[in-house]
Amino acid sequence: KFLIGMMQTNFLKRLESSAHSLSETLERTVGKIDDMLDKIARYEQNQQIPDAEADILPDDDEDDEEFLINRARNPYHLRELDCTRWKEDLIKDKQTLTTAWEKVKAITPERDGKLKAIKAHIREKAQNPTTNKDGKTNRKLLIFTTFKDTAAYLYEKLSDLADELKLNMAMVSGDVTQTTCGRNNFNVILNNFAPKARTKMDSTADEIDLLIATDCISEGQNLQDCDTVLNYDIHWNPVRIIQRFGRIDRIGSRNATIKMINYWPTEDMEVYLRLQSRVESRMALADTAASGDDDPLNELTYQQAQMELNFRDEQLKQLRKNVPDLDDFSDGVVMSDFTLDYFFAQLLKYLERNRAELEATPKGAYAVTFNENNPTETGVIFFLRQLNTTTDQEKKTPSPVYPYYTVYIRKNGDIRYGCANTKQILDLFEASAVGKSDALENLCLQFDQETQHGKNMADYNKLLNAVIAHITRSHKDTQLKNLRRGASRGFKL
Repeated sequence: KFLIGMMQTNFLKRLESSAHSLSETLERTVGKIDDMLDKIARYEQNQQIPDAEADILPDDDEDDEEFLINRARNPYHLRELDCTRWKEDLIKDKQTLTTAWEKVKAITPERDGKLKAIKAHIREKAQNPTTNKDGKTNRKLLIFTTFKDTAAYLYEKLSDLADELKLNMAMVSGDVTQTTCGRNNFNVILNNFAPKARTKMDSTADEIDLLIATDCISEGQNLQDCDTVLNYDIHWNPVRIIQRFGRIDRIGSRNATIKMINYWPTEDMEVYLRLQSRVESRMALADTAASGDDDPLNELTYQQAQMELNFRDEQLKQLRKNVPDLDDFSDGVVMSDFTLDYFFAQLLKYLERNRAELEATPKGAYAVTFNENNPTETGVIFFLRQLNTTTDQEKKTPSPVYPYYTVYIRKNGDIRYGCANTKQILDLFEASAVGKSDALENLCLQFDQETQHGKNMADYNKLLNAVIAHITRSHKDTQLKNLRRGASRGFKL
C-alpha cells in the first residue's frame, strides 16, 4: 500500500508540473508493461531467448540509478514467479493507465491554464523590464522545473512567444540542451545567459534572455545577471528552493531588487499532494534551526522569526534560574508548534469526505466527550475565529493558526493551555475524541440536566469571557514585547 501511495504521488506530482510530463510518463509506463507482457508471452511459449533478455525483469524506473544497480546484482527470473497471476495484474494496470493517459492527452496546450499563466509573466517581464543599479534594463527570466519533460515542453510551446517578444531562449537539463542562438553547449548557454557574472563581460553577441532549466543548475552557478526566478513547479525539498533562488541572490549582483515567483498546486491538487503545507512547514523548521531570517517563501518571516527566537531566549534564561512547570510556558512558541501539518492533513481528509455535512452544521456547535487518560478533569476547549482580521494583526498575534484561536480552560476558570499552545490542545482533543463517532448518551444527559437543555449557559458564558480576556492579554503581551525589542534596537521615530 505504501508503494502504491508513492507511485500515485509521483504521478500526481508530474501532473502538477505539467499534463505533458504525466502523459510522457504514462506512455513510458504503458510501453514497459507491453514489453513485459511480450516477454512473458514468449517465455510461456518456450521460445529460445537468451536468459539475459528473457529471464531478467525490466527496470521499473530508468531515472533511479541506485535501483538499477541493485536490480542488476539481484535479478529476478520469470521461472521463479507466478507469471499467470502477474500477467493478469499487468493487463489490469495497463487498462487503468491507458484510460488515464487518454484523458491526460486531451489537455492540449490551448487548454493548459498553467502555460497561459507563464506566458503572461514572460510578456510582463519583457514589456516592463526592471532597471539595474547601473541604469541598464533587465529582461532576463530564469525558469526552474523539476522534470526534464516539462522543460522540453515549455521550450517548445514558448518559442512563438519568444519570437514575438524578440527574446533569445534556451533550455538546459542534465543531458539535453537547446537554444535559439549561439552554440548549443551547456556552459556556453549559461555564459550567454549571465555574461557579466560568469565571464566578466557586459554582454555577448548571442545573449540569452529566457532560460528554462531543471535542478541541474540549482547549485554552484553564478547567474545574477538575472533578477527574477520563476518556479514552474515546487520541489519537495525546501532547500532546493533556496538553492534555486541563490542563483540570482549573490554577491556582486547589479540588480536593485530580486524576485521569486512560485507556482503552487491548485487547491484540489493540494488535497492529495499536501505539497505546499509540507514544504512551508519544512522551510519554517529549517529556517528556525538556522539563522531565523532566511525563509524566501514568507515575506513576514523575519519579524515572526525574531519574535519566536526571542521567546525561546527568554525561556532558556528562565531555565538557568529555576526548573519551571511546563505549563508556565503558555506565551511562548516552541518547536512543537511547527508540527501542525499532521492535524492539517487529517482536516483536509475529513473535509473531503464530509464537506456537505459540515457546511450544513450551524455555527456555535458543541459536543461533550471525556478523556479516558484523565476522566476526572473537566473543562472546555474553545475553537474561536476572529472576524475583524487585518494583515497587520497577523504579525502580532500569539496564535499559530491566526485568525483562529484554540484555548483549553478548566471548569474552575484556570487556563490549562493558552492560545499559543495549539499543538497541545489538538493532542488533547484528539485523545478525547478519537474512536468516538456516536454521541455519548450519559454525558449528553448530564450536560442537558446541567444546562436545562441549553437554556442556562451562564457558567459556560463566564468561561468564554475568561477565554476572550486571556486572548486579549496575550495580544497585549506580544505587542509590548515587540515594543521593547524595537526600543532596544534603537528605532527612530
